[in-house]
Amino acid sequence: MTSSTWTLSAQGKIAVLTFERPPRHTMTLASMTELANHLDSLVERSDEFSLIMLTGGSDGYFIAHADFDDMAVYAEGKLPPGDPMAYRRAHDRLENMPQPTLAVIDGQAWGGGCETALACTMRIASERSHFSLPEVSVGIIPGAGGSQRLPRLVGAAKGAELCLSGRRVFAEEAKTIGLVNQILPTDGFLESAIKWGGKITRHPPSALFAAKRAVVEGLREPLADGLQLERELMASLNASDEAKALNASVARPD
Repeated sequence: MTSSTWTLSAQGKIAVLTFERPPRHTMTLASMTELANHLDSLVERSDEFSLIMLTGGSDGYFIAHADFDDMAVYAEGKLPPGDPMAYRRAHDRLENMPQPTLAVIDGQAWGGGCETALACTMRIASERSHFSLPEVSVGIIPGAGGSQRLPRLVGAAKGAELCLSGRRVFAEEAKTIGLVNQILPTDGFLESAIKWGGKITRHPPSALFAAKRAVVEGLREPLADGLQLERELMASLNASDEAKALNASVARPD
């Protein structure tokens, strides 16, 4: 299934959404609308795909940043083509859809590209990857969740520094501060990333979906409420025929 900027392919239980928009590699509102529509359809295919992967199809780019032509239209008080709510729709889906979402970043992820990665459950990067929220350098601030999701991920002080400075963060630092989960070699990066994701999809989808929900929703709540959600999800899984069958198959010592 192919759109003008996003291609959907399957790697086992992984749905791979690949972004290509040469030569700028920037995200327009129309492109984000396409992404949101893809994600809406993948929610309905949770029996087929238990992990959603986003990646870039152009050498050295994940998503470069939001499109400058779109930004010029916004500055005139107008809207470029696409759904005005597309960024919120797509990022909310990445964060809240049943399946875990994985940003696979090989190169530049600035501005809106970085914010799209931040909305995912996990992020892995190649050795040459670099991140930035550079909006302050052009007199604005991150407008698609960067000023909120980044501090929640890396801590308030580091998140504030990166939003206020707009500086680039390269792969090693990104791993150190918790911006990415894993760094993989640039050579063979996509294949390695698919193998990394494949280790996750070996687990029962119901457990993956519940674990994601426990983490994502629990972090929004006071600890006591998060613990209650965890108990409820655990009880529901324990009562399922799937869990009973898996528990029965586990060899136990005499």
